[in-house]
Amino acid sequence: MYNQCFALRSVLLAPLLFLLLTAGSDVTGKGFDQKPNFVLMVVDDLGIGDIGCYGNDTIRTPNIDRLASEGVKLTQHIAAAPLCTPSRTAFMTGRYAIRSGMVSTGRVQVLLFLGGSGGLVPSETTFAKRLQHQGYTTGLVGKWHLGVNCKHRGDHCHHPNQHGFSYFYGLPFTLFNDCVPGEGSDVLVDLQRTLQNLTMLLGVGLLTIVCVRVCGLFEVSLWLLVLHFFLCILATAVWYVPFEFLSTWNCIIMRNQEVIEQPMTVETLPQRLLGEAQNFIKRNVDHPFLLVFSLAHIHTPMFKTPQFAGKSRHGAYGDNLEEVDWMIGKITETVDSLGIANNTLMYFTSDHGGHLEDSDSQTGQKGGWNGIYKGGKAMGGWEGGIRVPGIFRWPGRLRAGKVVDEPTSLMDLYPTLKYLAKDTQPDRQSDGYNLMPLLEGEVARSEHEFMFHYCGIYLNAVRWHPPGSDSIFKVHFFTPNFFPPGAGGCYDTRICLCHGEHVTHHDPPLLYDLFHDPSESRPLTPDTEPRYAEILEQTAKAVERHKSTLPNEQAPADAHSEANTAEQGVELQLTWDKILWKPWLQPCCGTFPFCGCKENTTHM
Repeated sequence: MYNQCFALRSVLLAPLLFLLLTAGSDVTGKGFDQKPNFVLMVVDDLGIGDIGCYGNDTIRTPNIDRLASEGVKLTQHIAAAPLCTPSRTAFMTGRYAIRSGMVSTGRVQVLLFLGGSGGLVPSETTFAKRLQHQGYTTGLVGKWHLGVNCKHRGDHCHHPNQHGFSYFYGLPFTLFNDCVPGEGSDVLVDLQRTLQNLTMLLGVGLLTIVCVRVCGLFEVSLWLLVLHFFLCILATAVWYVPFEFLSTWNCIIMRNQEVIEQPMTVETLPQRLLGEAQNFIKRNVDHPFLLVFSLAHIHTPMFKTPQFAGKSRHGAYGDNLEEVDWMIGKITETVDSLGIANNTLMYFTSDHGGHLEDSDSQTGQKGGWNGIYKGGKAMGGWEGGIRVPGIFRWPGRLRAGKVVDEPTSLMDLYPTLKYLAKDTQPDRQSDGYNLMPLLEGEVARSEHEFMFHYCGIYLNAVRWHPPGSDSIFKVHFFTPNFFPPGAGGCYDTRICLCHGEHVTHHDPPLLYDLFHDPSESRPLTPDTEPRYAEILEQTAKAVERHKSTLPNEQAPADAHSEANTAEQGVELQLTWDKILWKPWLQPCCGTFPFCGCKENTTHM
């Protein structure tokens, strides 16, 4: 009788015990075997010296600092390029941008028009696409800047939806000065002025011909007059239509493949992007998701959100950065309030360093501070343009307060996400490494023995972390010419260039030890560095090995050469014929060229 009662009691208690165990697992998030969520937060143009946990004691960033204190901080986190288009390409694909053709041979190193045909080629693979194949819901909220169309309006060959993001809301281009009246222009200003002057000359010529004909001084053919008139109209259209309507052509918001606002209202953009990011997390809380929250901050123009305007100690830039911190705090709060923190890897970074040359007399400094590191945005391999914040938080998985001083890369996100998503399918050549062993403390040393730093299409510098040594040597094959002489940037062009008279080649290369000289202020010589010859020899061999992984790609014939060719089957995407505006490729809300609409935000 006792055995029967015990058996009956066991049958009744078993379901209850199962429910209790199940509920217990929910207390700390989802079950152990469930694939984790990923929230990747990328700021635009943020300097590593702007953040409190990286040494800034005057700008308030408590929410970003909290991520670092609750997670792992990387002190040598390196962007693959010092400008947004190539850096974001490398971040998304886990490969140097040169492999995708997203590099430039000349002055234009990023996409300039949404109506251009350049962009991330359809044959390329992003981490979003890999995760999508593993059952993840994937979303991108914010900046894309990797192209939209190829051959006709609406083919969306470069669009985020074609690169693994099932949901997209935000800027297919970027935020730039032309989006706000009175902030000036960022796009080919010298070319605009040249075309304007040419148009004025043609106009003066037309007026002269008319006067000569009316006064009867010379016999002027009516057909010549008509031809000159239409030439003036054409010349005016060539510069006026693409450049004077830039805010309409480039400053737009899309939801998936639909243009929902053109031109966009900049003042409310931060709140809308934040709301979309939070809503994406809430909608997908019950299954694995990837969210890339790509902020429009802190690229110029500066936002003037009343809640933050005038509140910091560093003018408009400080106000904007403190707004960024508040937004990061709101995203963290959303993850925590939904009870998914223990199953969510959160990541914070910038696409490259701060823009040192961006300032004016009214606003002051509008670019970031790169701390002790030399250089900044668009300055090739100088550390200030490529060393960026890198913070990972994952309660219960990553030890709080851990600091990693080893070289890591934004390209490491691709293999890291693949590993965590249990993606074991074959893949193409990758330049990143899975970070989890380093983040979890299973290993003490990075797998990045060598890292390669590009300036446009050209191999600019190589970093070597010798086995068994704390030293991190960096070899510069050429450096940008700063102007005026002695300055810390290219204040004549406002963006340093990578070719011709804009750079100085070094033979032998400049050599620094970043471990002892992180500011790159004391070049090593054979007299000061016993391993000098060995370092140059090892980096030269590394360059050759790197080139061997790029068959028919844009690798220099030698370390100092500028002769480069594209990967077989992949066209260069930043050539003039691909970046210039083409009306038939322009995304449009309405009937082109009468594009215009405003997003309905009453539901927000």
